[in-house]
Amino acid sequence: MRIAITADPEIPVPPQTYGGIERIIAMLVEGLLARGHDITLFAHPDSNMACRQIPWHGQNSRSRYETVMNSGILAREILGGGYDLIHSFSRIAYLLPMLPMTIPKIMTYQREISPRSIRNGVRLSRGSLHFTAISQHMIEPVRDLTTWRIIANGVTLAKYDYHEQVDTTKGPLLFLGRVEHIKGVHLAIEVARRSGRKLIIAGNIPAGHESFFEQRIQPQLGDGIEYVGPVDDRQKNSLYGQAAAFLMPILWEEPFGIVMAEALACGTPIIGLRRGSVPEVVQQGETGFVCDSVEEMVDAVGRLDVLSRRKCREAAETRFSDTVIVDAYEALYRSLVAG
Repeated sequence: MRIAITADPEIPVPPQTYGGIERIIAMLVEGLLARGHDITLFAHPDSNMACRQIPWHGQNSRSRYETVMNSGILAREILGGGYDLIHSFSRIAYLLPMLPMTIPKIMTYQREISPRSIRNGVRLSRGSLHFTAISQHMIEPVRDLTTWRIIANGVTLAKYDYHEQVDTTKGPLLFLGRVEHIKGVHLAIEVARRSGRKLIIAGNIPAGHESFFEQRIQPQLGDGIEYVGPVDDRQKNSLYGQAAAFLMPILWEEPFGIVMAEALACGTPIIGLRRGSVPEVVQQGETGFVCDSVEEMVDAVGRLDVLSRRKCREAAETRFSDTVIVDAYEALYRSLVAG
């Protein structure tokens, strides 16, 4: 099949540092190319994938002018003919000129969904636009507006080493993610302190959140609480592998959280709060614990010995691997193209 895939214009594919959606797009493109599909990627000019690439001219998805510019770039290419399907990971507005066309179109949501966009997309496309999301939780407000297919995010398993033997009573706990309030890093510190465990904190401090780090995190460093800063894939692999558990104390309705799939790929169980997709990813009592409070998270740290690191890896293999995710999207493509 000849497939057009669109990414957001702000971050290259693959991302040079962090970028969840862009990592998923890179994984999908690599998987589809390996299966013989003809892929054209519309993305940031600095993107570097082994397929045909067309750069967005506008690099601000919030700009109305640049949105019109990018939708024109996409439309001109598609109108040239020869494409079997369009798969958008960018803005639905980029698809606007093509919505009335019969070519199958997929809009994948990995962030908050606008009901107005769904209604307009359904109305203008007359059935040629299809919708996917990465968790059941994120579609709750718009579930009845259209037909949804849930395809989770995943990881390239070959990049993550399975570590079966980790001391559940002495191994460190791990927090990996943006160091900001909604990610709950301050709660991870509280869990570690109250359970008497070492905690490794890894991740970047986003612009505008420096004061949170300086006031809430930095004063608590030391005495078993260590901040190692941003990490690359090799360092992440090592940190997950040595951790007795991965902490996910999020304070917002996170649509997925690729870090959970990464942890499972290394055999590392998850202890998280019942927010967003955590209950969908974590199999209670098997690959981790879903908790309703810091107190429950502290208690869960003391019960890590009942969990199986082998089951964590198996969950990554059967639910969140690159093979599983590419299989799911490819099956959807074939069904839509076949009509």
